[in-house]
Amino acid sequence: MKTLDIYKELSSNPYPGRGIIIGKSEDGKNAVTAYFIMGRSVNSRNRVFTETADGIKTEAADPTKLSDPHLIIYSPVRVLGNKTIVTNGDQTDTIYELMDKQQTFEQSLRGREYEDDAPNYTPRISGIMHIENGTYNYAMSILKSADGNPGCCERFTFSYTNPINGIGHFIHTYIGDGSPLPSFEGEPKKIAIPNDINEFTNGLWNALNEDNKVSLFVRYIDIESGKYVSKIVNKYTK
Repeated sequence: MKTLDIYKELSSNPYPGRGIIIGKSEDGKNAVTAYFIMGRSVNSRNRVFTETADGIKTEAADPTKLSDPHLIIYSPVRVLGNKTIVTNGDQTDTIYELMDKQQTFEQSLRGREYEDDAPNYTPRISGIMHIENGTYNYAMSILKSADGNPGCCERFTFSYTNPINGIGHFIHTYIGDGSPLPSFEGEPKKIAIPNDINEFTNGLWNALNEDNKVSLFVRYIDIESGKYVSKIVNKYTK
């Protein structure tokens, strides 16, 4: 698979929707993840990322403009021991709770499907990062309708053991803008990841469509120590 320039990939697509990136820095020292949200409606754009004790959550930038919290208010990132969970919905909590009961990442998602936002049936995308004793692996999942047919939920999990330095994978909800919005297709895209969190954060944010971007979260986790550094960028403020 060809390694893509993530900045070009994002700048060429006005509406990839929500996206997850997971991989490893070029020097091999850090496990890396990024999560962004976009919006077309006032309700979807009225959001910010805020830090929590174990990750981040979405909140209304202006509570008076929040018309429907369903599907837009959730915890995209939570940490369970040596695992970091990243998703585009409240399945973060499902994964957290069931993996805490010794279920696998894949098992924890069996009771979930795509989002109930007909006619888009937005895919649920999820990722899990596992760091232990200086080793690192990750997996990504997408639950989607069958080419827009809600009668079937298609489930795909992609696992990456001992990931390659400087390489990550990118999965997002939509191929691009449309009505209804067309769901992501294929396996996660292979992308390059730099060493510097500021370079990566700025590059991602600047590449996202100016009208539609809402918030971005980036985290670099030291694979040896488990210590991490995070960046949050919000277009709107509380």
